[in-house]
This record gives sequence, structure tokens and C-alpha cells, in this order.
Amino acid sequence: MIKPSLMTLCAGVLTLFSAESFAAREEHRFEVSVDIPTLGFYVIPAETDWIHRAQILPWNISTKSLGGLRKHFDLRHDTSAIEARLENVAFLSNGREEQNIYLRVSFADTVLTHETPRQVVSAEQARAGGRYALEIQPITPAGGYKPGNYYGNVHLIFNAAAP
Repeated sequence: MIKPSLMTLCAGVLTLFSAESFAAREEHRFEVSVDIPTLGFYVIPAETDWIHRAQILPWNISTKSLGGLRKHFDLRHDTSAIEARLENVAFLSNGREEQNIYLRVSFADTVLTHETPRQVVSAEQARAGGRYALEIQPITPAGGYKPGNYYGNVHLIFNAAAP
């Protein structure tokens, strides 16, 4: 009597252990990284999850207007002011040059151009470090906005000003 119940108990325990080997399993692997800037000079996005992705400007259908973009950067420089400029003229294009939507790009309330670098923070502000806003605002075309899919790039270049 004890032998059959002992065998049943052993069979049940073995079934439990063998069921574990057939259980569903999920694994997740992801990369973790960090970019620690040099303390002497850096200009980095405060929110790092946006800069490598396309940014969609909001279209307001009721007012037929295009919204802008505002993001923050942390910056610091030990010895001099920080200058910024655009690499190229900033605009959105649908492939038709006459329908380009030009963009007004400003950093720390200073409008940037591709022609010459402009000081965006003083040497004093740069030494203290801080968080400053990047703003991108569309300039309404003379004939208004035309329907279409528009794409563009904004290339910012930051430099340490000559002391």
C-alpha cells in the first residue's frame, strides 16, 4: 500500500521537475551605453531620446498653421564663450523648391544663420554651465502652406569662441 503511493508521489515530483524544462521562456538583451562629456567643453541635449529621431512639427488643421519645436541643451565651457551656426540653410522640402518651408532656428534666444557663427552664451555663462533652449519655428511661405510631405535637416555646429 505504501509502495504504490510512494511511487505515485515520486512520479508526481519527477513530472514537476521535468515540466520546468519545457516551460516557456523569454530573454531580452539590450545595449546600455553612456557618453560622459569632457568637463572642459560640451553641448549635449538635455533629453537624449529625441536627437537621433525625426521630429514631427505639429500641423494645426483648424488654423492651417505649422507649429515649431523646442528642445533643451546642457552646455559648459571652461575658458570662453560658445558660438553656434547652421551648416546649411534650414528648410523643409517636398521636392518643389518654390514650396520650401524655411525654418527660423535660434539657440539661447539668438537667431542662427549658416553664414557666420554667433555667440549664444557669454564666457561667464559658459563657465557656470546651464540649460538653454533650441527653438525651430517655421516661416510661413508667401503663398501659404501647400499640401505635401515635407522633410529636412537642421545641422547645428557649436564652437568654443577664441578667448
